[in-house]
Amino acid sequence: HHVCRRQRQMCIRDRTGREKESGCVFCNRLACDDREHYVLHRGTHWYIILNLYPYNGGHMLLVLNRHQPNLGACTPEELAEMGSLLSLMENALREAFQPDGFNCGYNGGTSAGAGIPEHLHVHLLPRWSGDTNFMSTVGETRVMPLTLDQAFEKLAPVVERLAGSPG
Repeated sequence: HHVCRRQRQMCIRDRTGREKESGCVFCNRLACDDREHYVLHRGTHWYIILNLYPYNGGHMLLVLNRHQPNLGACTPEELAEMGSLLSLMENALREAFQPDGFNCGYNGGTSAGAGIPEHLHVHLLPRWSGDTNFMSTVGETRVMPLTLDQAFEKLAPVVERLAGSPG
């Protein structure tokens, strides 16, 4: 299987003011400082990371460890681990945040809404009754009650415990 090499970051800023990276952002996370980049867990075929542009606090991504875009090209082992890790993610979100529900899915291709269509990733995010936010419709602005650091600090110990990982 082809795994992308970590590439150097360039100092180009995106519209949010964050530095834009060269190469695939998900491949770049295959070897990185987990805490600095909000990686919560690394499995055999996937890793769990917080979404840098979350819809809600606790919005997590399950990212395939190899650069390919399609769910249909996953191996049986990758699919099995995907199911186990999505279950772990849901349980961690339930314990850490007590949401009323969840959204889970992936956007296959740009026309389906994928921001990074070339690298398979699955979204899982907590939802609460009444959490829809008119600000994102009106002004492309989201009001987040939780920072990424706060979400990481709350989720990391729960994910580690549920995964059976050492701290």
